[in-house]
Amino acid sequence: SPSAPPSPPRVGLLPSPISALAFLWRSARPLSRTLAAPQLRAMAGLASVSDVEIDSDGVFKYILVRVSRKGGSEHKDIVRGNKTAEFHNNIFEKLTPEMEKLELECKCLGGGKIDHNSKQKKIRVFGISTGFGKADHSISVEKLKSVYNDYEITWSDDTK
Repeated sequence: SPSAPPSPPRVGLLPSPISALAFLWRSARPLSRTLAAPQLRAMAGLASVSDVEIDSDGVFKYILVRVSRKGGSEHKDIVRGNKTAEFHNNIFEKLTPEMEKLELECKCLGGGKIDHNSKQKKIRVFGISTGFGKADHSISVEKLKSVYNDYEITWSDDTK
């Protein structure tokens, strides 16, 4: 039976492909060893938080919230609003425990109202929160445009 030809001799310092892979495998540090578990959860948590969650139709209260890693500087601003909230604080009180589960903290930057008409593809942001003050509606509108990019979205300082 014919035998396989002998392998050519290895010249220089080039490792075999298998030993090169083994070296890379041993020297690669998994991210989970580099970062502490809470940091990983917080980073994943921040990325998993949607920018906008609002009701599909109607006029309702909304808040602009800054969500950040506990003790960290990384953050993102999010918009939350719904018809069931009697007060702006009702939205914030529901959001906070959800974010705490992700090891994130919340700061309400203000609030107002949203008039959402999904049939006409229009959203109007206006008004003020008595408890939290007026949100920067221009930031809220930018967040809304990132999700409702085929809508006409406007804002004003009107109260009604």
